[in-house]
Amino acid sequence: MRNWKDKQEQLTEEEKRRRRQAFRTNIVYGIVFLSFTSLVLRAGYVQVAKGKSFRQAELTTQTARIPILPQRGWIYDANGQVLAWDKPTMSIVLNRYSTVSDATYHQVAQVLAPVLQTTPAKLFQTMNSATGTIQVTLANNVTNVQVAFVVEHQSQLPGVQVVQDYQRQYPNGDLAGQVLGYVGAITAENVNQYKGYLYSQKVGETGIEQEYEPILQGNPGYELVAINSAGNAIGSVGEIAPKDGDNIQLTLDGHEQAEAQMIMQNMINSSSNKNNVEDAAAVMLNVKTGGVIAMVSYPYLDPNWYTMGTLGQHANYLSTSGAQMNNAIGMYNYPGSTVKPANLITALKAGVVKPDTVIEDDGYIYIGTSRKNEDEGFAFGGVNPIEAITVSSDVFFYQVGLWLGKWFGSSTSSGGGYPPTAGSFQNYLNTDFAKGINQLFQGEVDFGLGYPTGIDLPYEAAGKFYVEDYTQGNSQVQYNLKASEASVAKTGKYVNYGSPASLADAAIGQSQQFTPMQLAEYAMTLADQGLRLKPHLLENVFTENGTPSSGAKPLQTVKPQIEGKVQAANWQWNLVKQGMYGVTSNPSGTAYSAFVGAPYQVAGKTGTAQIYLGGKPTDNSVFICYAPLNNPQVAIAVMAPGGGYGAQFSAVIARQMLDAYFNEHHEPFMPKSGWTSTAIPSNWKSSPAYTLPEQSH
Repeated sequence: MRNWKDKQEQLTEEEKRRRRQAFRTNIVYGIVFLSFTSLVLRAGYVQVAKGKSFRQAELTTQTARIPILPQRGWIYDANGQVLAWDKPTMSIVLNRYSTVSDATYHQVAQVLAPVLQTTPAKLFQTMNSATGTIQVTLANNVTNVQVAFVVEHQSQLPGVQVVQDYQRQYPNGDLAGQVLGYVGAITAENVNQYKGYLYSQKVGETGIEQEYEPILQGNPGYELVAINSAGNAIGSVGEIAPKDGDNIQLTLDGHEQAEAQMIMQNMINSSSNKNNVEDAAAVMLNVKTGGVIAMVSYPYLDPNWYTMGTLGQHANYLSTSGAQMNNAIGMYNYPGSTVKPANLITALKAGVVKPDTVIEDDGYIYIGTSRKNEDEGFAFGGVNPIEAITVSSDVFFYQVGLWLGKWFGSSTSSGGGYPPTAGSFQNYLNTDFAKGINQLFQGEVDFGLGYPTGIDLPYEAAGKFYVEDYTQGNSQVQYNLKASEASVAKTGKYVNYGSPASLADAAIGQSQQFTPMQLAEYAMTLADQGLRLKPHLLENVFTENGTPSSGAKPLQTVKPQIEGKVQAANWQWNLVKQGMYGVTSNPSGTAYSAFVGAPYQVAGKTGTAQIYLGGKPTDNSVFICYAPLNNPQVAIAVMAPGGGYGAQFSAVIARQMLDAYFNEHHEPFMPKSGWTSTAIPSNWKSSPAYTLPEQSH
């Protein structure tokens, strides 16, 4: 009985729920019915009563798209300081992607010139300027009145357009100018590289701006504006927002970069060779990561000239100075004795030199009938491998090169010769000589010399290798190392017309040319005992709203990349290290005067190569180093063609760069009185390094 009552109560509740659900459904259907009825009645009213006026409005009202350019990503230094940013502006531009007659341009100039507060003649001239670009800017930073005029008179201004633009600015002028690069207009020559871009977008032309164009650029948006039959804008009807470019942070230390550029400029200004130094470069690398801390290219360049309309004022300076080239990666020259540590490693590994090897340096030796002298007529007496690096004995390394190429017996009284088993002299050149010079050059390549490092910058140059060609009066001709190695591997020989003297020249850095960037990578590889890291400038990539100081998580972080490993025994590395330490610490060391009194220990090597500038003989001043000696943090390479001895010019620059870096990082071995901050120096804009390029016009 109880179960039947329970079921009845349960059915009653279910019936109630069904009835409530049906009631709600009926209400919804009713609302829908009334809504459709209302829509039908409204449609009838619009069609019958207002149809004529609405059809007329539809025919006379159009929608125009006004491009909204994205903000280009900002560039920050390692300490979060802004190196490049975008200033928002509105610009009036002329699109020239279709053929328009001069008569039409004259008519446009007549209409637009008064609004832009210029003359029709001047405006017409601007319209026809920069003939290679698809779009020319007629006015920057325009007012709302000027914008309204262009929109309202669009039918009279074919090709003229208002764009929300940005002006790229570099707040520190020529600080790392060649590294940062600059932006410019899309041209008829490069338009195919930028598919999907608006013609008004600015693109990176050099440096970091070009290298990371896809990251920095962003995507444009549009504002939709209604235009009536009279050509008047009657209101905005929507917007497609642009996607701003991502921000990037470099490994570059703005403080150290400024110090290094001031050091370089001051050194040139005070040098007795200042009239000879037309180009110079210095690079500092983080030996733990491969990150570029500073990259100096003299003469300096201000990217603002290209983005703020003052380029013409500096045309003479740019055409005569070569400042547009980044000499750190684009200039190659003879490295001189800086290659000796690498060549000693090669000789030790080959077994032609041992720790107890002693070579008598009497100041010269003969190779065949030619005499090879020690620099400046020095004669060091008996020198071992460590001493040969410290005092930079050429005679020691002449012998190293000759032994690798199996040319034996050269001395102060004999020119030596090749093994009788080689047969003819030509066969010796094709076999033992080729194998020996390949071994020497390849040993340098293993350290990062002779080929592009892969640094994330455009237009990096390779190096060159040479031999003396006896069929061309023993003049130097370029040597194809890769072809030679491939031929030797396949046939055991490589046909060439070299000279055994090239073995000696190569061993002291007079038969090869490298860039400062390659030399810096080489110095870093020495510091890391053979581990060769890829140099890089990019540190982090952030979203368009993220910055290094906002606590935002990077989208991308560049990690150290191993490019190779020079295999050598620990005792071999230690031997080279002792020799390089002697360069800066031993009173007989070639760079002792530059580092005397330094509160830290440095492994270094000077280089002084004989070169010609303007047809006159001079010296290429080169220096490489790493420090501190037993826990390396940084590696440096400095090159200044025409600067004189490596010890007197480039080594002094390197010492001051190290002092600046260690003071910035408050190293305990540096006196606290000299400690600095990471901020770009407050006197930067009053320094000759900043002001001299500004005076170039």
